[in-house]
Amino acid sequence: MCFFALFAAVGARAEEIDTEHLFGFLIGTDIGHVGEREFQTETTGSFSRNGGSYRAVAQEFELEFVPARDIRIELGGAFVAHQIYGIPGFEDRRQLTWQGLSLDVRYRFLDRETAPFGLTLAVESHSDRIDETTADRIRNFGTELRLAFDRELVPNFLIAALNFIYQPEWTRFLASRVAEQEATVGAAVGLMAQIRPGVFVGGEARYLRHYDGIGLNEFEGQALFIGPVAYLQLSERSRLTAAWSVQAWGRPAGSAAALDLVNFERHQARLVFGMNF
Repeated sequence: MCFFALFAAVGARAEEIDTEHLFGFLIGTDIGHVGEREFQTETTGSFSRNGGSYRAVAQEFELEFVPARDIRIELGGAFVAHQIYGIPGFEDRRQLTWQGLSLDVRYRFLDRETAPFGLTLAVESHSDRIDETTADRIRNFGTELRLAFDRELVPNFLIAALNFIYQPEWTRFLASRVAEQEATVGAAVGLMAQIRPGVFVGGEARYLRHYDGIGLNEFEGQALFIGPVAYLQLSERSRLTAAWSVQAWGRPAGSAAALDLVNFERHQARLVFGMNF
């Protein structure tokens, strides 16, 4: 009886949930209100691969705006820092440099306020001059297609999200003039609870598969990432999201290893700060 009373009290204090920036490595289906503008910084770290020492940190700066109902556009640019020593197949590097530009367009097909669940399609395209994994100089074009679903399991308290992901990449390495095509596909789920107004805690799980070729020609490896997420509404106009994800299981193609540290990192972390203006 005490548990249900506490549950009801938390729900009564909770505020309406906006899932646009609620998750760390997933996205929600909300896109904001018409005319809304936001500035956002997103810091993503990737740590630990086979062999020696590996650290990669990308810093993105993004402007978001909502020009019409159910449409959101985001323009971004990124710097990337690498510290790589003794990783098989990678050159040793320690550098910080400009990486590239991105464009993210989202369209919401279903609003969960009027439908059984929310449904949004996100298409993000980017052009990079530095490879995010190896730090090599490249000419790259990539796209991420993401289909997002979410639903409030307990109104204004508990929400679940599901993402399906397809990420094709076209890359030419300038030093060797080798051209490559690759793709990552996967699914991700997240669950967040509003423990007090503007404060959410929860977790995410992502299953990813990496392929040679954008048509999923040859399977190269797979990994399962899990980890906690926290969201804090700092003020009426500002917010902060923090997420950490660890590879709990994985396997490169043709190997019996318990982790895939060839195609994926052991740890990933993300910190996002945003502000309306």
